[in-house]
Amino acid sequence: MPEVRRNPVSPAEGRHPMTEISATVNGRQVTRSVPNHYRLIDFVREELKLTGNKEGCGAGECGTCSMFVNGKLVKSCLMPVQKIQGAEIETIDDLDRDTGMTVVQRAFHKCGSSQCGYCIPGMVMAATSTLRRNPDAGLEEIKEGLGGNICRCTGYQKIVDAVELARDVLNGSKPESALGEDPGTSFIGHSTRRLDAPAKVTGAIKYAADMWMANMLHLQVLRSPHPHARIVRIDTSAARTIPGVEGIITSADVPGVDNFGVVFEDQPIMARDVVRYVGEAVVAVAAETPEIAHAAVRSIQVEYEALPALFDAHEAMQPDAIQLHDFAPNNICKHTKIRKGDVAAGFKEADLIVEETYQTAPIEHAYLEPEAGLAYLEPDGCVTVQSPSQNITHHRHMLAKILDRPINKVRMIMSTVGGGFGGKEDMIYQGMLALAAIKTRRPVRYVFTREESFVSTAKRHPVQIRYTMVLKRDGRITATKMVMISDGGAYAMSTPFVMNKSAILGPGPYAIENVWVDAIGVYTNNTPCGAMRAFGAFQSEFSTEAHLDLCAQRLGMDPVALRMVNLMRDGATTHTRQQLDRVLATECLDAVVSAAGWDPGIPHRQGAGVAGRRDLAGAGTREPCTLGAGLAQSLERVPAGDPEAVK
Repeated sequence: MPEVRRNPVSPAEGRHPMTEISATVNGRQVTRSVPNHYRLIDFVREELKLTGNKEGCGAGECGTCSMFVNGKLVKSCLMPVQKIQGAEIETIDDLDRDTGMTVVQRAFHKCGSSQCGYCIPGMVMAATSTLRRNPDAGLEEIKEGLGGNICRCTGYQKIVDAVELARDVLNGSKPESALGEDPGTSFIGHSTRRLDAPAKVTGAIKYAADMWMANMLHLQVLRSPHPHARIVRIDTSAARTIPGVEGIITSADVPGVDNFGVVFEDQPIMARDVVRYVGEAVVAVAAETPEIAHAAVRSIQVEYEALPALFDAHEAMQPDAIQLHDFAPNNICKHTKIRKGDVAAGFKEADLIVEETYQTAPIEHAYLEPEAGLAYLEPDGCVTVQSPSQNITHHRHMLAKILDRPINKVRMIMSTVGGGFGGKEDMIYQGMLALAAIKTRRPVRYVFTREESFVSTAKRHPVQIRYTMVLKRDGRITATKMVMISDGGAYAMSTPFVMNKSAILGPGPYAIENVWVDAIGVYTNNTPCGAMRAFGAFQSEFSTEAHLDLCAQRLGMDPVALRMVNLMRDGATTHTRQQLDRVLATECLDAVVSAAGWDPGIPHRQGAGVAGRRDLAGAGTREPCTLGAGLAQSLERVPAGDPEAVK
């Protein structure tokens, strides 16, 4: 039986009881009447338009929203607005009290601590809290003070460096001039400060979710609960009766060619007739407030007819499997082949054949900035979309075709990207925003929740790799065969490019006469997969390097020595038959081995009853964080016999 999604609607949908809040925010007394479900982050960002502090997770995990309440650092996304009645609030927006930048912010600028910058306001607040509490905080206390904050770009070292520098300037052990510019006559060989860093460390820079326009509407999206189903009927009549609803769009509102994609244009901007994965957009609502838009989405009735679904790439390739796209026989999106030499002949030379299967998982990019965008019409009719798109020129051309507008009437502006890692290359929501702005003739903003970001955006491709390697006793590889099956999900996105790169780089920088590679991307009813850092090379090269360690174990060789035997040298020919004049692979590995103080020996030596490694925890090796060290240092500062101080 077809399933009908029904939700009750009342005349007061989207309207919430209000509560009056009076608080001191950045030294200024403010009184506002706000919805009683607001949190502190909503009060500051949506009501006061102080957008320096960001919302990354909405669950108190990432720390981007950190603020001071009565001098105490809090995660503002977890604090109900009623809790700040009469309180003193301090945000990143005025932390410097109009003096430019604080010492902590200047240190972050000096040390190059900000990359995408989305986490930096929270990091600055956490660092400020740590140094206010203890101006002489040690390294371990600094690490623990930053422990509630996540950064997805820097690796944290530059952030820790900045806090140490700020500490030394604040406590007088270093002069303030240490925060100044480094002298140098050339950019080469000298630290050069990022031009956008001051705006990032102060929270002044605007990301898409920070943007606001007069008369702006808010978009919310109804998404599919099914992995594969036919859309029988969509009933939006109840939603249209809710006061404040200004526009409702479905695929029927697309005036042009409703297909887009990085390589294959196989994806509609909203589900057309069929949904192919859980989380696919079906209906979008633009309303006066996010709450009204949410209520309207809940009231929409969608009748689905469930269809058989495919969740396994191997099953999807079977002749009797259902077809998800008519143009892709056996649901194969892309099959990239590499053939070099004679693999069968290479097998005959074998002293050792090592076979193994490797599996990688789908991975969420987890950039700290959830997807967001703002669309509006210019006075001349040009539709403009501002979003953190990593491929704006391509998006502009696709959007012009979808909207059936000349290219000069479509404008894409790349807002500051709060982390992307390839995950924001796909135009998954900009089309909905543009349609809503055209239909309502008002600016429309859409901000994803973290849950929406997880469920609806592209992931790193999961891959199963069947690896066969043929070696001589001296470690020389005579042949290698890789068969990689990748789950590309419901739409192609970057799958063809990812398959190409995984195949080309998979066998690694090794001189192998006989190579066989199959990289096959497959359509399934899972969440689509797309670009992510390393772009397919990560999965295939992981398997190659893991397999080489296994081969070294079987041969009783040091894994570095095995690689040295097989690395390409000057004049080598790659697996794709490119001639290389100069190859620095061996010199590079020599340098790494020397810097690491590498201890030669077989892998997994402890399990073989051989003496353990001697190259760990040596000079130049960074020690891990010692848990509880900050607490221990705090207790050392408590006067003896003063239990109240401990409290």
